[in-house]
Amino acid sequence: MTICMSDILCVTNRRLCRENFLTRIEKIAACRPAGIILREKDLSPTAYVRLAGEVLAICRQYGVRCILHSFADAALEVGAGEIHLPLPALRQIGKEDVVRFTRLGASCHSVEDALEAQQLGCTYITAGHIFETDCKKGLPGRGLSFLQAVCGAVSLPVYAIGGIGPRNIGLVRAAGAAGGCLMRSLMESENVQELLKAMEGAI
Repeated sequence: MTICMSDILCVTNRRLCRENFLTRIEKIAACRPAGIILREKDLSPTAYVRLAGEVLAICRQYGVRCILHSFADAALEVGAGEIHLPLPALRQIGKEDVVRFTRLGASCHSVEDALEAQQLGCTYITAGHIFETDCKKGLPGRGLSFLQAVCGAVSLPVYAIGGIGPRNIGLVRAAGAAGGCLMRSLMESENVQELLKAMEGAI
């Protein structure tokens, strides 16, 4: 049985994965999240294209959006219509490339970032990091007031990132976010379906 997680974006990090990476991708895709962001920035463009082809095939099988990350040229090469970019990379791509993507996201860390991303043509953004997280050890989260300010400043869907889990996803939704992003917990979880089900049912 699959579940539909329409407000959770899954962000990958194969170095955290506790099993075969493509096996984990298939388990995630079977749960029908809002999308899977293939965030493997350390790969060469050639290696990324190869991996992206495999992940795209799995996502198509399950009807799940696959959003490539950072490698805009690679995304166009494999016919992927969705890309997520760090803001500096977004500034570098031309308008003629922006319109070739059906979905364009950017990582934002301030209200000003969010407004710029919207002006540059993004269709959604991620905002963070919201809560303390092992991925940003020693750095305090920007908090729910920051998330609320970002959501209020733009007309785009905003996905919170950083320390998001079943215990706080309800607060994220109440702050106006379209949803949240999971990375470490999703890569390390012994039961992907139970984790995402807990996210779905959290208030």
